[in-house]
Amino acid sequence: MAGKREKPEDIVMKLRQVEVSQDQGAKLADAVRQIGVSQQTYYRWRREFGGMNRDQLKRLKELEKENTRLRRAVSDLTLDKLILTEAARGNF
Repeated sequence: MAGKREKPEDIVMKLRQVEVSQDQGAKLADAVRQIGVSQQTYYRWRREFGGMNRDQLKRLKELEKENTRLRRAVSDLTLDKLILTEAARGNF
């Protein structure tokens, strides 16, 4: 059964909500239950998004997009180079 995907901005907000609840004296299990996720999900989110604010998150997503675009460009150029090398040898 597939659950709904949370947006990264919502994840950061929920992580902050758990921190506030814990500061007010709530147990971790209760705070995590309030945001509607399991403890495992909470720890995974904390590992990935912990300590980020919205600006940093936006910048991270921009860098990931740029990285994907650059990887695709490098793979296309590498493929073109291999094709030209084979054609130059006469192995076509």
